[in-house]
Amino acid sequence: MSSRKKLTIRTRRRAMNKWLLSRKFKTDDLNSSRLFDNSTFYTSFISDLRSSERSVYIESPFITSRRMSELLPIFAQLRRKGLHIIVNTRCPDEHDGNYANQAANAVLSMQTLGIKVLYTVKHHRKLAIIDGTVLWEGSLNILSQNDSCEMMRRSKSATLVRQMIEFTGMSQYF
Repeated sequence: MSSRKKLTIRTRRRAMNKWLLSRKFKTDDLNSSRLFDNSTFYTSFISDLRSSERSVYIESPFITSRRMSELLPIFAQLRRKGLHIIVNTRCPDEHDGNYANQAANAVLSMQTLGIKVLYTVKHHRKLAIIDGTVLWEGSLNILSQNDSCEMMRRSKSATLVRQMIEFTGMSQYF
């Protein structure tokens, strides 16, 4: 690695640390993360869902019947336990053909369970926040992934959760 590239990386790290410290974020929990791929993600994610105690927030632009058939029963269990669940996705009208129908049916099923569904135009973020302490972020569409090569990072950090909430402007939901 060239010295110029090292300097750029070092400069970015310093800038991020300065920003975090200027926001009075605690930094002692910033090093608790693991990477998952499309073959390992759901086992850990579902475990996090099942052990959640207060809230689940998911951003996934795409929704398919196949993936929702696995997740809806878990969401139903969480709602029976009194958990607050919010899903931010694209409006089903933004999808083509059968995907629009699948998304519309899934949204109706979630709303029937008492899940708050938000629509964001041209939405493309993929993340989840569980109980304000676990942050999942990456390239995997949580509510639709099937056979693509994806990755997700799981961070157990209230600091990173707060940073993501502030960065994405979704504080009114927390």
